Amino acid sequence: MTGRKTAIVTGGGTGVGKAVATTLLRNGWNTVFCGRRQGLLDEAVAVAGRTEGKALALACDVTDSGQVEAMFDKAVEAFGRVDLLFNNAGLGFKSAPADEIPVDVWNDIVAVNLTGSFFCARAAFRVMRAQKPQGGRIINNGSVSAYAPRPGSAPYTATKHAITGLTKSLALDGRPFDIACGQIDIGNALTEMAQAMTVGVPQANGTIAPEPTIDVQRVADSVLHMANMPLDTNVLFMNVMATKMPFVGRG
Repeated sequence: MTGRKTAIVTGGGTGVGKAVATTLLRNGWNTVFCGRRQGLLDEAVAVAGRTEGKALALACDVTDSGQVEAMFDKAVEAFGRVDLLFNNAGLGFKSAPADEIPVDVWNDIVAVNLTGSFFCARAAFRVMRAQKPQGGRIINNGSVSAYAPRPGSAPYTATKHAITGLTKSLALDGRPFDIACGQIDIGNALTEMAQAMTVGVPQANGTIAPEPTIDVQRVADSVLHMANMPLDTNVLFMNVMATKMPFVGRG
């Protein structure tokens, strides 16, 4: 155990999760890189290099509550407490009308994006309520899909709208225990998942068009800002997006 704060980042092997976990680590946070594939997690830790904080790579399927509970226990065993959960693990699907979306795809996306986020938040509450000093912070990855859908995105958009309800409920229920919960809504951060945006993606008017993107580091810096707030202060919602993306206009 050290005097440093400890973070758990789900989906920490790639994309936004990897960038956030690495940034926390380099800014002195002991950081658990959590994801399904151990090899990617080990690689992400290696790429981070020598850092102020200590890293731990733990393979975990967030749709399995037993694995989630065990992962939190391992984090506490290694670092003594958990101060931050970044609920980031997510799953999407190609653009398709509702009748062409397989039922298994719907179930998988709900299981990862929504149920997995709840399982992790549930485990975080258990640890954060019991530790001394009590409390901590949960940051959910909402996406701008928590506000407005892309064409053909029913499963993903439904789960991200649901994440907003989860965020509000956790923020309310966490008050007696000094557990703050907020949400970061990301628009067009350039990760492997977002590469298609630079070529062309479906628009609300039926056309296909490329969209502006932002460096994923801007997102990581924003999460770090939220994470470093004292627990008497909460950023309930933060929208970080490419300035010129077609989000706030009419479709």
